[in-house]
Amino acid sequence: MRPGDHPEFFRLPPPEGRSRESTIVLSRDGRFFHDGELVEHQGLADAWHSWISRHPDDGRYILTNGWDWTYFTVEGAPLFVRRVEHDGEEVWLHLASGERVPLDPTTLVEEADGALTATVARAGGVYDARFSRHAQAELAPALVERDGAVMVRAFGVVGAPRAKR
Repeated sequence: MRPGDHPEFFRLPPPEGRSRESTIVLSRDGRFFHDGELVEHQGLADAWHSWISRHPDDGRYILTNGWDWTYFTVEGAPLFVRRVEHDGEEVWLHLASGERVPLDPTTLVEEADGALTATVARAGGVYDARFSRHAQAELAPALVERDGAVMVRAFGVVGAPRAKR
C-alpha cells in the first residue's frame, strides 16, 4: 500500500521546511516548465503527465506519485492527446500520460486557436484533454457530414465540436 492510498494522505502537512506549492507549470501546448525553464528530460515530463490529479479537498491540480504530492499550475487543459486510434467505429485517444481512453464526441470543444479538446474520464476524475495537431488530424476517419456540418462519430455516437465560451 502506498501512502497516497490512505484517505488522510493529502491532508498531511509538507515535510518540515518545504511547501506544497511549486513553480511547475504545464503550458497550453503540453510542455512542463520548472522555475521558468523547459523540462527537457523526457522521462521526467512523461512521469509528470502520468501523475496529474486533483486535490480531493480543494480541486486544485496536483502532481502525485503516491508517495508525495505538490500543487502546480495548468495554463490550459491538464491532459494531452498525442495519438488517435481507430478500430471500426471505436475511437481511442492515447494520452501523454500513457493512458488509452475512449472518445466521447459529444464532449468536443473547439478552442479559440482551433485546437480541439475533449472531456475524458480516468482514474481520479474527469478532465479536459487537448489534442496535438497530429492527433487532431488523425480524427479524419471519424469525420462525417450531417446537414452541411462536420461532425465526429465514435462508438455509434455523433457529435459536433462546440465553440469554447
